[in-house]
Amino acid sequence: MIAARLHGVGDLRVADEPPPGDPPPGWSLLAVTSVGICGSDLHWFTDGGIGENRIERPVVPGHEFAAVAVTGPYAGRRVAVDPAIPCRSCELCRMGYENLCPTVEFAGHGTLDGAMQEQLLWPDHLLHPLPDDVSDDAGALLEPLGVAIHAVGLSHLRPGADVLVVGAGPIGALAIQVARRQGAARVFAVEPHEHRRATALRSGADAAFSDEHGAEEVLDATGGRGVDVVVEIAGTDAAIATAVEASRPGARIALAGIPSGDDSSFPAAPARRKGLTFAMVRRMNDTYPRAIALAGDGIDLDLLVTERHPLTEAAKAFRSASERHGDKVVVSVSSS
Repeated sequence: MIAARLHGVGDLRVADEPPPGDPPPGWSLLAVTSVGICGSDLHWFTDGGIGENRIERPVVPGHEFAAVAVTGPYAGRRVAVDPAIPCRSCELCRMGYENLCPTVEFAGHGTLDGAMQEQLLWPDHLLHPLPDDVSDDAGALLEPLGVAIHAVGLSHLRPGADVLVVGAGPIGALAIQVARRQGAARVFAVEPHEHRRATALRSGADAAFSDEHGAEEVLDATGGRGVDVVVEIAGTDAAIATAVEASRPGARIALAGIPSGDDSSFPAAPARRKGLTFAMVRRMNDTYPRAIALAGDGIDLDLLVTERHPLTEAAKAFRSASERHGDKVVVSVSSS
């Protein structure tokens, strides 16, 4: 079978590899159909890792994916795949925080191969059958939709709130739509790329501002009051500073962006004076059922796909995604 394996910074090689063996009990063999390239994938491709986690051995990337189950309880059916494999037995898992499991394994992260290969094995309980009206690409994008759902949930958004999304990439665009469905009165976006500001507006933002004076424009739009909730999905100190400046006193900021290095910083004095609350977003937690429901109720995930490449051109797809000319770049592995 064909697989794309990341050997180092910018070094993604497509080659023939042995197929997986027979699945153990409770696991299924999957034929991968579609894989989205995420910002965290790009950290591995351009930086060689995320934070303290580095490439330890060549790894197959890809954690946003859909597939057709070849064996198991869903054999012959299209499925979306939750990429995180928690232990399900530690204290955090038993408390319902499987996304915080200290020994969680994650597709394409560390030593666990991800989805940019024709076939792989995956636990049955992490497979979610796709409705007929949800495409393979949309099935892959249920993962970033899940992150958006989790981030907005941690922001404690209340109906009637003013919301700011900092970073209008695919997850940001989805966060705008989720915030709308949770009753936000107004949603603003701050994003440096013009085409992504246009995507933010198509996704339901009332206004989308460039990052140069974004916080000032948000304050102007709210009469100087600031927003009630911020969802930050850019992963830079400048984005966090925008979130702080644009927030009203007592606001809550959900930090979902992943920085390139180990540390992030923020303007502590205004954050303290405003009494801001920061919530750290760790991936997602049991969001697939809601994501599937939203995909069938108006959130059009296919509209976010601006570029597709076959698996044989995976390196080209990664290079294109790293230039951020569009929204979501998808690698088509096989047809369902």
